[in-house]
Amino acid sequence: MTQSKRETERKYEPATRGVGGLPDLTGTGPVASVTEAASEKLDAVYHDTADLRLAGASVTLRRRTGGADAGWHLKLPLTGDTREEVRAPLSDEVPEALRALVLSRTRGARLRPVVRIRSRRVVRHLRDAQGALLAELSLDDVRADSLLAGGGRAEWSELEVELADGDGPDGPAAGAELLDRVEKKLRKKGVVRSDSPSKLARALRDTGSRAAREVPAPAGANHASPGAYVLGYLREQVEALVALDPAVRRDLPDAVHQMRVTCRRLRSCLRSYRSVLDRRTTDPLRTELKWLAGELGVARDQEVLRERIGGALDELPEDLVLGPVAARLRVWDVSRGGDALTRTREALDTPRYLRLLDALDALLREPPLRAKASGKPARTMAAAVLKEYGRLAGRMERAFELEAGPARATALHEARKAAKKVRYAVEVARPALGKPAGRLGKRAKKVQKVLGDHQDAVVAQEALRALAVKAHGAGESAFTWGLLHGRERATAEARQRELPEVWRAASDPSLRAPLEH
Repeated sequence: MTQSKRETERKYEPATRGVGGLPDLTGTGPVASVTEAASEKLDAVYHDTADLRLAGASVTLRRRTGGADAGWHLKLPLTGDTREEVRAPLSDEVPEALRALVLSRTRGARLRPVVRIRSRRVVRHLRDAQGALLAELSLDDVRADSLLAGGGRAEWSELEVELADGDGPDGPAAGAELLDRVEKKLRKKGVVRSDSPSKLARALRDTGSRAAREVPAPAGANHASPGAYVLGYLREQVEALVALDPAVRRDLPDAVHQMRVTCRRLRSCLRSYRSVLDRRTTDPLRTELKWLAGELGVARDQEVLRERIGGALDELPEDLVLGPVAARLRVWDVSRGGDALTRTREALDTPRYLRLLDALDALLREPPLRAKASGKPARTMAAAVLKEYGRLAGRMERAFELEAGPARATALHEARKAAKKVRYAVEVARPALGKPAGRLGKRAKKVQKVLGDHQDAVVAQEALRALAVKAHGAGESAFTWGLLHGRERATAEARQRELPEVWRAASDPSLRAPLEH
């Protein structure tokens, strides 16, 4: 069993050691009083791989005793000063639930103790005029011992300001403002920000432990070259894929969707920029990314259906909801959604998935660059964008030639996928091509949006028909399911009527002209 919370904090170098290093912050912004809390003795053993893969990704995994939150703590980076802390009860070995959450970083390498950190902590609570806790100010006297071969010992003091309730009781904006006000006051007292993001990072540095592994910059990708733009984009997406893994395993909102989109972005980039990267290396990667996106797609498609049908049902007047419609929808969703999530998690535990992550790392480390990778970015990247646009235009033309029906719906779905590829190609090229590429990307996004709503309506009709059949077979009224089915059919027809005008705007020759010269 695990629990999680958001943690927003800033670390500082105190002006003096001991309690004298705790400045009085009364009157700083909304801080009306500062109260003393119990002092603590904390003992934490940090675990990592032998080559410190977690530390290299700014992830920490520790077993801590002492204090009110003894147990296992996994801290995952989010944005800025915020991290997510996942906790598990105290045990001798790393809990399997936490081991799974770091698998995308460890790739199955053994976790072992790397540093022991013992701290004496003095705590002060910053409260508002009503006595509510705003933040916690703590001063730690720290002793760190490396558990790696050749490591030593280090000692230092550290001042930490952590918001209450993750983002602060009044929300992220107010929390950030409070931290800024506190920092301004601390600077006046000679207190400066620490250059280490965590105790572990400082311990590894000051005890002389080996640095965490880093992926070196690829050779041959000169600054502002097509190779540099493509590899920079790929690196961002690979990092996102790895970082999303724990969120998908925990079934956090939108995590599966974001990971699936990341797979698509990677596949699209490798396809669109074959003139930059040798396809003999990238095509097998595209195949594996398609597999992973397919495994994620089962859960995502169910999520979309649940939200669409559930939202439409909530909008109906009560007199149009006949029979146990909501109950049947819940049963349908649980039966399908549970299986989809299980399938997704099983895919993330396979050796195939880990080999894919390793292969993506290898691509970045030793990219198979072609001659055009060092050429003129405007020419090479514009050609890639225009080629994807040409595919979209061909699919749109084909769809418009077909009569309304299943064949046309399939053709429009293929056009939707082509519109996405235009968008993703533009994302890679935008730093090199600027606003002209951005305008084309925006028009392609509008086409994709119309086609996406059309496709969702088509899929929803199939699901609603199946639900109606189930209801009828159980002796229930199928009226409401039929009503929702009719509405989805009307939506699909409306999107088809809207599409020609949206496509005319996206196919305006003036959009492509700056990229063709």
